[in-house]
Amino acid sequence: MRPRSWVLLLAAVFAVLQLANVTGRATPDTKNYLSYAMSLRGASEHEAAAVSIDYACASQGATARRDQSVNVLNFHGKDPAARVAKKCRAAQWRAVDAQVRAGNRGGFITPFMPERFMRIFEVRPGYPVFLVPFVTLLGPVWGLWSASVVLTVAGGILVFLILRTLSVSVPLALTGQALYYVLPIGTTAMRPMAEGLMAALTLAAVWGCALVSRGHRVRVGLALVGGSLALLFTVKHSQALFLGLCLAGAGALVAVRQRRRALAGVAALGAVAAVGTLLVAGLLHYPSQTDSLQDLLTDHYARPDRTRLWPEFLHLEANFWLEWARQQLWQPVLAAALGAGLWGASRRPAFGVFLVGAAFTGILTQAAHPDISVWGGRLIVLVWLLPVVGVPLLLESVVRGKAVLPVPVQAQGLGERAHSAS
Repeated sequence: MRPRSWVLLLAAVFAVLQLANVTGRATPDTKNYLSYAMSLRGASEHEAAAVSIDYACASQGATARRDQSVNVLNFHGKDPAARVAKKCRAAQWRAVDAQVRAGNRGGFITPFMPERFMRIFEVRPGYPVFLVPFVTLLGPVWGLWSASVVLTVAGGILVFLILRTLSVSVPLALTGQALYYVLPIGTTAMRPMAEGLMAALTLAAVWGCALVSRGHRVRVGLALVGGSLALLFTVKHSQALFLGLCLAGAGALVAVRQRRRALAGVAALGAVAAVGTLLVAGLLHYPSQTDSLQDLLTDHYARPDRTRLWPEFLHLEANFWLEWARQQLWQPVLAAALGAGLWGASRRPAFGVFLVGAAFTGILTQAAHPDISVWGGRLIVLVWLLPVVGVPLLLESVVRGKAVLPVPVQAQGLGERAHSAS
């Protein structure tokens, strides 16, 4: 089979496996994005609210059914799905009605929460725009599932393309694709929220860096970097800022060491993206870092604003990383994966710096929102890009080392025999 066939086969197997969980994947953010998408496709305010609430509550019902089926005390009880979904719908509609009575009419999104909180999602049109054709053709359930499959499959394929650009063998490039699907970054990408599109665009930028670092199709590589950063602004502008800063730093470091103009181009694009993100976000009055911190420390504006915002945030930040480190030492899977990925990245320093920079955006995102209760570590999830790409690079160096090692020894023996014969 050709490499392309293996890539598509692996993607197809992954997609089929996802049929096990068509429902029950919703997060609290999902209804906001779905409501936004429904509004963009022309639905009325009531229709957008009804579709998003029904989807979110059906997901809760499906989860409740699965939980009860394995509950050792109540597995033979009555199916709770309908009851849980009904209770959820009533609570969601009460919350919306309360916001409407308070004067919060919302924009493109149903006002599920206070206006200041909903504004955070209003400035992220990229993912809802991506959802529109899926929910239009397939409806909310299959549309969101299909969109998630497409984004996750695309992320795995981008990992394969990055590794092949770096001349990694096909089996190990497929290993990288598989790692993307099975590690937490693939699990998170399958959730119906913006992280799947954000990860795919970040990988597209990393692919552009790989092309530039190898000197192959430099213009295409730079276009990938610039285009990905521009699109990231519409998906989650903080990621565009963080990735721009990290690529600017990585590009400057490599360009100085290797004196290659193309690598300086990556640094320039990253710097322009970072500065442009700050300027455009300010001109459009996007929520600022202060707004984000108030949202964090007031439980989504359910409590009065904090008056000592930064001291409290820094105190929480220190506590968070201490607790996070304790948990990682208790279960050091991530630490081991990051170590292996960093080792692999160091084998290709011209590219590895960009990979480390892209993965570091996960640390920056988590540091900007140090909430230990957020599901599945999704804020820090981009750090998994390092082992996804770095581990195949490490394995490739090991395989090549074993293949190359006997050659100089054999060549040396042949040289000695030739010398003695003379």
